[in-house]
Amino acid sequence: MNNEKIEFFNNLDIRVGRIVKAEVFKEAKKPAYKLNIFFGDDIGFKKSSAQITNYKISELIDRKCIAIINIGSRQIGPFTSECLVLGSQDSEGVVLLLDVDSQAKPGDKIS
Repeated sequence: MNNEKIEFFNNLDIRVGRIVKAEVFKEAKKPAYKLNIFFGDDIGFKKSSAQITNYKISELIDRKCIAIINIGSRQIGPFTSECLVLGSQDSEGVVLLLDVDSQAKPGDKIS
């Protein structure tokens, strides 16, 4: 691996979060949810737009997720997304959230 790529990865701030609120993002061009995610007391809450409507809102509340929190904000219509929730994408384009160990806490750094 080249040092540039390792340094790029090390500069990403990837954290465990807990989804505390999810609602349909009515104004989005593609089906999506607006999420409010808690990243521990030091970081607090961040918002994200995610195309994960294959999940029911009730399945998302209190679910842990993994997100990149230092890539800046992105304006999506009337909503500002502050972090990028990570998942795998299957052959049909369905995004599946990455699982987090039950002992991981909001704010834990992914390395």
